[in-house]
Amino acid sequence: MEDRVILDVSDGSVAMTEHAVVIAGGGPAGMMLAAELALAKVDVAVVERRPDHVLADARAGGIHSRTIEVLDQRGVADRFLAEGQVTQAATFGTTVMDMSDFPTRHPYSLAIFQNEIERIMAAWIAELPVRIYYGCEVTGFAQDDAGVDVRLSDGEPLRARYLVGCDGGRSLIRKAAGIAFPGWDPTRSNLIAEVELTEEPPPGVRHDAAGVHGFHRMQDGKTFRVVTTEQQPGPGSEPTLRDLSEALIAVYGIDFGIHNPTWISRFTDMTRQAAAYRVGRVLLAGDAAHVHYPAGGQGLSLGVQDAVNLGWKLAQVVDGTCQESLLDSYHAERHPVAARALRYTMAQTALQRHDERTKAVVDVVSEVASMDEPRKRLAGLISGLDIQYDLGEGHPLLGRRMPDLDLTTADGPLRVFELLHDARPLLLDLGQPGDFDITPWGDRVQMVEASYQGEWELPVLGVVSAPTAVLIRPDGYVAWVGDGAHHGLPDALATWFGPPTAA
Repeated sequence: MEDRVILDVSDGSVAMTEHAVVIAGGGPAGMMLAAELALAKVDVAVVERRPDHVLADARAGGIHSRTIEVLDQRGVADRFLAEGQVTQAATFGTTVMDMSDFPTRHPYSLAIFQNEIERIMAAWIAELPVRIYYGCEVTGFAQDDAGVDVRLSDGEPLRARYLVGCDGGRSLIRKAAGIAFPGWDPTRSNLIAEVELTEEPPPGVRHDAAGVHGFHRMQDGKTFRVVTTEQQPGPGSEPTLRDLSEALIAVYGIDFGIHNPTWISRFTDMTRQAAAYRVGRVLLAGDAAHVHYPAGGQGLSLGVQDAVNLGWKLAQVVDGTCQESLLDSYHAERHPVAARALRYTMAQTALQRHDERTKAVVDVVSEVASMDEPRKRLAGLISGLDIQYDLGEGHPLLGRRMPDLDLTTADGPLRVFELLHDARPLLLDLGQPGDFDITPWGDRVQMVEASYQGEWELPVLGVVSAPTAVLIRPDGYVAWVGDGAHHGLPDALATWFGPPTAA
């Protein structure tokens, strides 16, 4: 993937380097988006302020079931599974909701710290490849009808057809684009750190009127990860070892001799969501589009799924396959998903407080959450397996993630997700061979004739009627369902993958 250099013909000097898409921020959302665009052969570059993808701290940990499926769709899930620990981590109140009976190959969450996630993702996108500008950041931009001029901190200008802000909760891209960020101010703050102790801490997690507190021994045996809720929301400044000591003493009476910190950080329950995910040629994904308390571990998965929803759409607009209006579906689909996740995190945050009155609510909610139907609904929400994009009325599969069925094809047995590794749309014909002719879209949409013996079961919904064909988008969601007739297929193909090619 070569950079395109634009020359200033007036004096012969180099004006700027051009890419089709520039992504500000190389966290998980930014790297996932870069991977999606690179798979679609789009010239993409990432601007990352860090000198490399080695995180000083481990940060968040964990990805939920649907995000594991998304990585499986691209053929890289095993890389993450090899480094993490499979666990049941969908919680509400004090109830851990076992989702091992969900119809998915990954009916669990994966405990894996963000530094490991970023290391694996960085190695993956290096294979594709993706251009990364390390050690600088976007300081401003100006968009026009044809593209975006991007200013970098190192003084080198870039030109892009589209700019995507994946630059975190304090996103400069969002602010410079004038996108409102409504929501709720923080009511609590937590300190998280990796430190050494001179005294053994108590086991387990402690809940009190302030929030949640606990220790986790790291793999080296001497370092502990500490999380504690401060008695009052802390200042915006960087926390110190003394801040951590005072917070622990307030809860436990002692600070266990904390010393030699590797890192200390503070996070809050501020909850906000961008009013728009797109303004012209500037888009937002990940924490730049939504921030919330990490209760339930939603953030990283939300950002990765934003990227997978946006990537194929942006690629088709860049290469001229589809009109720019296709990008409007990104906000329409992802904004409601994040809004629902934010409501969950706010509820879960409130349930972490265990004063006497709140504990009564926690006890009732936890009892309800252990019942089968509420368990399935809540676990479906938390895992992301129940997402349904609004694609109109029709079969229950429409707008939902395609199950990873074991298919029988002319090339032998194949999983559905194996057919999505290249991030191309797929028409899966499960009826009579030769039923469909999609030649006008043959350059964009792959068609596979297959058979499947077994029930079609969806998370939360249960068993649904078997279709005769499904049109699957590159993000793994069903765009059209056939019931023995071809009605609506040309419209669905044109809507999502552009007009037919003339014979």
